[in-house]
Amino acid sequence: MADRNKDLLGRLADLSEEAVQRLADAPGADRALQALKGLADKVDELQRRTRGFEELERRLSTLEKRVDALAKPSRGAASGARARTAKSGSAPKKA
Repeated sequence: MADRNKDLLGRLADLSEEAVQRLADAPGADRALQALKGLADKVDELQRRTRGFEELERRLSTLEKRVDALAKPSRGAASGARARTAKSGSAPKKA
């Protein structure tokens, strides 16, 4: 059984080598290989660019939280401001 599997794998290897050889000898194979290589280069460049998006998203999320925190008035600051206005800005007395 093991000899039979080795024989089958050997035949498959031979067939694949022949197929690769035929593809290499085919007209236009150079152009096709160059196009595939160019595509691989473009995919690599795209991957490098998209890796930076995760960091940018993380930074953007942090900044959004900080802006939200600054936009919301805190309770202590609002009540303190009201108290100061009441003391210094008392209404004039009517005579």
